[in-house]
Order: sequence, then C-alpha cells, then structure tokens
Amino acid sequence: MNAAERRAHLQGRLSAIGEKLAFGSGIEELMDDLGQAMSGSASLHMLGGGNPAAIPAVQAIWREEMQALLHQPGAFDRMLVNYDSPRGNPRFLTALAARFRHEFNWPIGPENVAVTNSSQLAHFMLFNLIGGPAADGLPRKILLPLVPEYIGYADQGLTPDLFAARRPLITMLDDHTFKYHVDFHQLAIGKDVAGICVSRPTNPTGNVVSDTELLGLKALATEHRIPLIIDNAYGAPFPNILFTDVAPYWDEDVIFTLSLSKLGLPGARTGIVIAAEPWIDALASMNAVLSLANGNVGQALVAPLLESGRIMQVSRDIIRPFYQAKRDQALAWTREYFDASLPYAIHECEGALFLWLWCRGLPIGCREFYERLKRRRVLVVPGSYFFYGLEAPWPHAHECIRINYSQPEPVVREGLRIIGEEMRRAYAS
Repeated sequence: MNAAERRAHLQGRLSAIGEKLAFGSGIEELMDDLGQAMSGSASLHMLGGGNPAAIPAVQAIWREEMQALLHQPGAFDRMLVNYDSPRGNPRFLTALAARFRHEFNWPIGPENVAVTNSSQLAHFMLFNLIGGPAADGLPRKILLPLVPEYIGYADQGLTPDLFAARRPLITMLDDHTFKYHVDFHQLAIGKDVAGICVSRPTNPTGNVVSDTELLGLKALATEHRIPLIIDNAYGAPFPNILFTDVAPYWDEDVIFTLSLSKLGLPGARTGIVIAAEPWIDALASMNAVLSLANGNVGQALVAPLLESGRIMQVSRDIIRPFYQAKRDQALAWTREYFDASLPYAIHECEGALFLWLWCRGLPIGCREFYERLKRRRVLVVPGSYFFYGLEAPWPHAHECIRINYSQPEPVVREGLRIIGEEMRRAYAS
C-alpha cells in the first residue's frame, strides 16, 4: 500500500484523537527526513533535523561513564533491569535539585523534579494537563507569546486549536540581520488562556527572549494565576548552547523543562521538569499511566556529572564553544554564498543549532523552496510549519526556512552554497 491507501484503510475506524495523531504532521516529516538522512546516502546534505553534533570530547565522557557503570558492582544491571519511580531515579532527582540549589540558589528539592521519556513527551503531558476543555466545557488554550515556535508542539494537543499564538515585533539590525521581540501590546490574557509557553533559546530561530521579556511574561502569568512554561532544551546551565549571557529563571509560577538530548544523548530520550510539587505529582501520575517508569540510561550516565558539577564545565567549556564556532563559520559562509543584493535576512543567532533564513517576498514560497533544495540533496525545514496558532494568515510564515548548522563542515558548507544558488534562482523566476 502507498501512504494514501494506508490512510484510506484506517479512515472511519479511528477516534478523533486517533485521526489527529495518526495522519501526519510537520514533526513526523522532519523526523522521517532526519532518519533517512542519518542512515542513508553520504551525498545528502542534512541541514533539516534537530540532531546535535557528535562532539568527540563529549562522546568520550559518555564512554567513561558507561565504563564506570560496567565496573561498579551491580550498577549496570540495576540500570537495565529495574523500574524506577514514575518521578525518576532518586539519585538523579537529588543530584539535579542539589546542583540547581548550588548554582542558582533555587529553593528546590527532589520533590520539585520529575523525569519524562523525552522533553517532547514532557510538553505533550503539560499541554494536555493544562489545556483543552475545562470541567465546565469551556476551551483552555496555551498561549505562545511569539511565533515562530518549536515545530514539535504543533500537533500535541489532543483537542483542536490548543494553541493561541501572537506575531512578534521584527527589528532589522542591519541589511541582512533581524530579531524577533515579544509584542506585549497584543498579549491580552483572556479567560481561555490556561498557560504561557516560550522556548529559550528558541527552536527554530536561535532567538533568546531577554530577561526583561521573560519577567514580563512571568508577571502576566502570575497576575492571571496560570503557569509560565519555559522550554530550556538548548539553554543554561546545560547544554548551554547560548551565545549571550542570560541566567535560567524559576519560581513556583514557572514550569522549567530541560533535556539531555543536546548534551549529546538524544538516543537516551530523557526530559526533565522542575516545578512546584503539585505539578510534579500530576506528571508522576501521568508517567505511571503512559510509561510505567522512565528510561534509566540517561539518568545513570548524567547523575555523576551533576553530583560533581562537571556538567557545568562540560557545557561551558566544550559544548558552548563548539557550537559558537560552528555558528560563526556558518554565518561566514552565508556572507560568502548569499548574494548581498538579494532581500534576505538571518535572525540573530543567540543560541540553539539553527540559522533562520528570511527570504523577503520569496516568489515561490518556502514549501516550493524546500522541494527545490530537496531535489538537490539539501534538506532544510519549511518555515510555515512553525507558525501555528495564529488567528490570520501571515505572508512572512511562507518566506522562511530553518537550517541546522551542527553537521560536519563539508556538509554545511556545500549545503549553504546550494541554498544561495537556489535563492538566486528563486528571485529570478
């Protein structure tokens, strides 16, 4: 059966939720391209996924920690054989809480921490715990204070129209660099808003919401007695793929999420939530229903680094400089290969793994641009996927693409050269 026939085979046999989750999404297309690229042709220029780079010095640390588990009596077997609590491994929870108390003076203990089987799953659980129809039947939405926002959220609502999104303000920093800002003038919080969510730094753009903006969002959340969810998958203190100096923020009105993926452990599928105890209790109950318990491997490998504080040094001295050098090189190649006379701009890259390319007035739209690049063995992500939840269409959403610069230099360099070439062709068409 082809894809259309497989879909037709299930049509009319699924629940509304089944049809929503089973019939394709932007994140599925992205991950399918990623999986094929990472296991397929060496000639494919994979600039589309969110896969972190394999940093040799970091990979060596994971080998060291695995060897330590193998040589410590019973440790390796416990990691593979035992179920942990639905909250997570007690040693890991205690180590993480202690590290944040030490580094940032956050008043948290292990009771404020839960582990999930990926940060992606953590947000699915949080969004559906908070959003959707309330007991009185009224809809409850998650407010995204500025889009574009992470593609992986878009289809996570078990009910339609879970997200309400707002356009950002756009500031041009020079002819070919711009930045998004939260537009607080359009952030009225209605009774249907159940929570606010922002990623920091943001996937796809590399934007870092400023401390002032973050405190403004927090004030709105506190005023309306709703949580502010901060997705910190790329941020401080780990993996610290940040190129501007901002500190992580938490209080009892904030739900703060982290991931071990961008530390170099995407295969371990380990997400972390820091929140007030009632939220952690709720997540533990959901974990028990959905997964029984969480994966142990990521927790076992990282707990010693949290206890010693080495995780801070690794993030600060290895991971951040590695990606900052890659960002700087990628930006240099864009200046080399993108015609300066063309009306393009790149979002100021303040963190994460991506360049966000805005082709102003792009005649062919980002989806066709994506297809043209794919035919030339370059994979990116069309920007339109990241603009969900808006009340009205916005042409800007069809003028952008996301480019991952974390892959090996020959792949990124040639990919950017081809993007520049196709950009010139697009504007000439």
